[in-house]
Amino acid sequence: MSFPSPFRLHRYVLTSALLSVVLAVHAQVGEHRNEFAVGPNVGYIFSNVGFTPSVSQKMHGGFTVGATFKYTTEKYFKTICSLVAEVNYANIGWKEDILDAYDKPVVNAVTGRAEEYQRHLHYVQVPVFAHLAWGKEHKGWQFFAQAGPQFGFLLSESTSTNFDLATADISQRSNQIIAQDTMGVQNRFDYGIAAGLGAELSMPKMGHMLIEARYYYGLGNIYHDSKSDYFGKSNLGNIVLKLTWLFDIGKKKSKKTVREIDVLLND
Repeated sequence: MSFPSPFRLHRYVLTSALLSVVLAVHAQVGEHRNEFAVGPNVGYIFSNVGFTPSVSQKMHGGFTVGATFKYTTEKYFKTICSLVAEVNYANIGWKEDILDAYDKPVVNAVTGRAEEYQRHLHYVQVPVFAHLAWGKEHKGWQFFAQAGPQFGFLLSESTSTNFDLATADISQRSNQIIAQDTMGVQNRFDYGIAAGLGAELSMPKMGHMLIEARYYYGLGNIYHDSKSDYFGKSNLGNIVLKLTWLFDIGKKKSKKTVREIDVLLND
């Protein structure tokens, strides 16, 4: 039995996720909605990079801020179906956990301090979600789940460290993979799958407040991954805690239900 290559597998997964978003918009068989809302979002991101060979890491902390666009298309029984897109600036990256064989911080011989290293990656990220919600539409709480593809482009990168690599005694480290410390990102375009769970509070004349916990799994690598390259895998992983405030731009609810649509089609 033959298996698809990783590139083809990633492409299939991403295509399936994008197709699910498109179907969520066009499959209008319930009570039609034509509601559009837009507003700012802000959040905090815990991120790392899945290196192969592995690199010992803690979670890198950074912030994200951007704009959210939500288009509600229908209510199918008790499920409110929407399409959500965002354009965000995000500070992500990785933070190394530099320990010796006894799980103690490695102290630099020159500075006398425990060695620290972080890489900050500054991205524009564009997720597109199929958004399903249950609860009150226009006043009160509803709970939602959303999932879809996410695309990103690296704007810039920077490093925070308290030692010079030339003075570091790598032999003390339990993990001696250091190639990433001096390599700039080689693939600026990123793509993957994101999914989240959250709650939305709708308040008449005040808009909608959304709180969400989200996970992103990168399907691409930040470094080249051919057989001659150092890393076989270097994909991004993000845990996002986000607050969004949306304001209604247009709202128009159709009274046609599933039964009424069936009657019209059969006439």
